[in-house]
Amino acid sequence: MLIERIYDEDLAQASYLIGCQAQGEAIVVDPRRDIPVYETMAAAHGMKIVAVTETHIHADFLSGTRELAAATGAIIYVSGEGGEAWQYEFDAERLSDNDEITVGNIIVQALHTPGHTPEHLSFLITDGAFANSPGYLLSGDFVFSGDLGRPDLLDEVAGGVDTRFLGAKQLFASLQNKFLVLPDHVQVHPGHGAGSACGKALGAIPSSTVGYERLYAWWAPYLAANDEEGFIKELLEGQPDAHAYFARMKRENRRGPIILGTRDPVQELRIGDVLGHLAADTMTFVDTRSNTEVHEGTVTRSMNIPAGKSTASYGAWVLNPDTDKNPLVLLAPDRASAQEISNHLIRVGIDDVAGFVTSFEGLPVSTPKLVQPEDLADFDSVLVVDVRNRTEHTAGHIPGSHQLSGGRIMWNLDQLPKTGTIVTYCQSGVRSSVAASALRRAGYDIVELDGSYAAWTAWQQSHESLCNA
Repeated sequence: MLIERIYDEDLAQASYLIGCQAQGEAIVVDPRRDIPVYETMAAAHGMKIVAVTETHIHADFLSGTRELAAATGAIIYVSGEGGEAWQYEFDAERLSDNDEITVGNIIVQALHTPGHTPEHLSFLITDGAFANSPGYLLSGDFVFSGDLGRPDLLDEVAGGVDTRFLGAKQLFASLQNKFLVLPDHVQVHPGHGAGSACGKALGAIPSSTVGYERLYAWWAPYLAANDEEGFIKELLEGQPDAHAYFARMKRENRRGPIILGTRDPVQELRIGDVLGHLAADTMTFVDTRSNTEVHEGTVTRSMNIPAGKSTASYGAWVLNPDTDKNPLVLLAPDRASAQEISNHLIRVGIDDVAGFVTSFEGLPVSTPKLVQPEDLADFDSVLVVDVRNRTEHTAGHIPGSHQLSGGRIMWNLDQLPKTGTIVTYCQSGVRSSVAASALRRAGYDIVELDGSYAAWTAWQQSHESLCNA
């Protein structure tokens, strides 16, 4: 048997290819939408992808289940649990608790493990050529390394009202009845790692075991003492902000994401054509450089979505395909880089990339306004906005600042004054630059705190030292 983990650093999301080498068949669990990685991997091992499934209706990325099935002819399996309100709306085989999928000599058993979501499934894997009992658990957003899937997302992004308490109770029961009854040697392969907003303290270790989590996970003492009340309180306390785009992911994943099919390579555009579109506001320019480079000058009304580790996340913070209908033009050093950026964006349903340019020479340019930490107290602004998570804000913030995380700010503009200058900051300046660029494009007068909170705290400490000398 083969288990391959495909990890997306951008969204801290793991998908898995499970293959039977003897029979040359494979199943993919929780695939992302840019699917060549799975096709290439299966081909390299001489396998055919015959089944595709997912643990639940995802909130943080757009599922590639239908995309991969359309490309390979694989059978789609999805959860049939959770009640009528949590049924998928596209054609697929429905799985109930303890149902099995056979892939060559491998048995994939569905376990209904509600709590993170009502329909959530985990998958027990038995290598039939080697053993007659399960040795692996694909736990999705149920159990992470050292943490659990948060039960409050339905309240945060899906219109639920106090469903977090029922979800927390369901998690407690799922741990008791489905997880802790497994042998200690069963390997646990979760759907997310550190950095995901699907939990509050996810470990960076890619896998664990039932026995290790039983001994060392934060929740283990509550289960050992059968302390449901204490468990719920600890689980719900301190969860990070849920990004607003999660609601769109939930809707589209339940309905079934649009199948893209074979995609043409991203094309290089002529500056003259881009200039015309920008003048007519029929194209949105995306500056994919770092915030420090952007601060030296960028295309007027452009979005700053840095290339690299968090491209999809930042893109989904500030671009909403439901309302932002302009195709994108990417600033990228070459075609390969532009293609990689586009691949990241489709993972969150941002599909309309018209092309790329390697320079913005000849396009209208402006320089984002900055304020230095030592000048902030005397700066004439109507509001200072902390675009970090509420947990970061609680741990320490600029006095008088208003917390509104970057992943929610464009969906909560009613919290911002329509006139006057607004100052934004984050920890180092990256998230602030992303949010500030979107707010400027929306017509707000935005000034960024140069160096953000890190620079402000350094200045504060230096100032206090001088005062105490």
